[in-house]
Amino acid sequence: MTTDVTNATETTFDEEVLGSDKPVIVDFWAEWCGPCHMVSPALHQIADERADELRLVKVNIDDQPGLARRYGVMSIPAIVLFKDGEPAAATLGAQPKSSIERALGLATA
Repeated sequence: MTTDVTNATETTFDEEVLGSDKPVIVDFWAEWCGPCHMVSPALHQIADERADELRLVKVNIDDQPGLARRYGVMSIPAIVLFKDGEPAAATLGAQPKSSIERALGLATA
């Protein structure tokens, strides 16, 4: 099963992320970013495993610089977990899936 991943824009971000009825992992990335491509499979795996609990939304910072500014994204990959329309946890850089889950508060004991 592959989770449906949304590419958010400045026009759709509020509805896709802030208005979501479940938590949303937002992956701030860019096409030229090697570590972004390295971390992407782990994010998809997390989203697949928790498809009924959360969503994965990707924001290409080259295409959507306003969103990067809005959330203070200075380096990528920046992975932010939004809950109830607010950033709840975040992590930077390419990391293994378990580290991402711990950083976002998704790790099971």
